[in-house]
Amino acid sequence: MTRSARAFWFNPPGPGEIRPARVGDPGPGEVLVRSLFSGVSRGTESLVFRGGVPPSQHEVMRAPFQEGDFPGPVKYGYLNVGVVEDGPLTGRTVFCLYPHQTRYVVPAGAVTVVPEGVPASRAILAGTVETAVNALWDAAPLVGDRIAVLGAGMVGCSVAGILAGFPGAKVQLVDIDPARATTAAALGVEFATPADAAGDCDLVVHASATEAGLARALELLAPEGQVIELSWYGDRRVSLPLGENFHSRRLTIRASQVGTVSPARKRTYAQRLALALDLLADPRFDALITGESAFNDLPSVLPRLMSGEIPALCHRIAY
Repeated sequence: MTRSARAFWFNPPGPGEIRPARVGDPGPGEVLVRSLFSGVSRGTESLVFRGGVPPSQHEVMRAPFQEGDFPGPVKYGYLNVGVVEDGPLTGRTVFCLYPHQTRYVVPAGAVTVVPEGVPASRAILAGTVETAVNALWDAAPLVGDRIAVLGAGMVGCSVAGILAGFPGAKVQLVDIDPARATTAAALGVEFATPADAAGDCDLVVHASATEAGLARALELLAPEGQVIELSWYGDRRVSLPLGENFHSRRLTIRASQVGTVSPARKRTYAQRLALALDLLADPRFDALITGESAFNDLPSVLPRLMSGEIPALCHRIAY
């Protein structure tokens, strides 16, 4: 049996469109999933939206179930929560790294069961919280560390949300937008603008994706301090003041990227994602979901999200 489905396609430089898709019956070891919610990962999807994925990263940036090739048209996305309608796990709510589509068939191993204590509407954050988990495995913070998270987007807020419960740590969420103070309060951490941020940090997690933000991250470090760079700049170049305190203070900039499980932890991808979903039992993470639209409205909503007309951390898409 072949079912009708609909999928959103990016078509840079245009706004994108919803196209029909055909979904067959699941084969052995496969599941048919009906989408309940998906999330717009604004930072990454804005690069795809404007056709800003550099040619050297076309393969690295591929989503697990992407169709089409960069710069586009391309079916892209990776924050999907649905219910299994056929195959193993029938009736279970699952998370999958799948684009914005109403129904789809994937191998059963590609989905992760959402724990009972995690609402499906919050579980769309799993992919972003997984990125934060990997970054903190790379960073290896210590008890009592002074930590700044610079950039209060989805990833930065996810990092801050996890660190909020870290023993003895003094955590500050830093952003140019004073309105993010409300988000910081909901997550249980302090807030500061870049100019007012406390220095002498042992660790700075940088997620603003701006040159100025990375430069400020270096300024906030104590001697021997470390910046964990989580930003993805796409085709943009970044200049840094490495002739100032970088060498004399023996500072470190380390990249962290979710495509590889941190070598600091002997875990599988599945175990890392399952941990992210367990962390989402904490209702504080609801502060990261700042709006919702219907799937049918994606072609008109996405340009407004990418331009900033609709201010958002994670914008939820309801099916």
